[in-house]
Amino acid sequence: MSQQTNAQVTITGRNVEVPEHFQERVTEKLAKIERLDPTLTFFHVELQHEPNPRRESEAERLQITATGKGHIARAEAKEDSFYAALETALGKMERSLRKVKVRRENVKSGHRAQKGTGQIAAELVAEAEAAKPGKEERYIDPYAETVEDVRPGQVVRFKEHPATPMSVDDALSEMELVGHDFYLFINEENNKPSVVYRRHAFDYGLISLTDA
Repeated sequence: MSQQTNAQVTITGRNVEVPEHFQERVTEKLAKIERLDPTLTFFHVELQHEPNPRRESEAERLQITATGKGHIARAEAKEDSFYAALETALGKMERSLRKVKVRRENVKSGHRAQKGTGQIAAELVAEAEAAKPGKEERYIDPYAETVEDVRPGQVVRFKEHPATPMSVDDALSEMELVGHDFYLFINEENNKPSVVYRRHAFDYGLISLTDA
């Protein structure tokens, strides 16, 4: 018996039509994501065909944006079919939500759970493989809508976001949820603009501004 999500789901296609059977598949799969975070109330799934003769295996782009109480989770994938892209994007979002859930539990308990060396090694290898970019993707703007938006050497995107002060742990959680390698926020400890970022050594860094 298939399960359906209780959250609102919208599926849109850019230059593609969304078949009914694909919509059913999406809602069934999102039910699992909703169980990981019951606060999620809205899912937007966007499909886009990006014709590129050199990269036919990644012509179908799918992005999932999940909105919850005070937070947003986002995952994107490019595969040779929308079904494959759906599975890849769902896997990314599931990993992000699980990492954030563990982080929040550790913060509440006041310590980080100890892991065995085997478990740590396996997680590091898995994260390295999942985060490894292709040669043509290495410098792609994560905020770009399409490949055409990417213009090396030029500032082509401007975005503003509300800046509610938050802790470093909350900023790291937000970074994981949107799937980026950095996150700009106002640090509630000193009320200064700060950036958390992902380091190549599988840990995180923090940059803060100080008065001159």
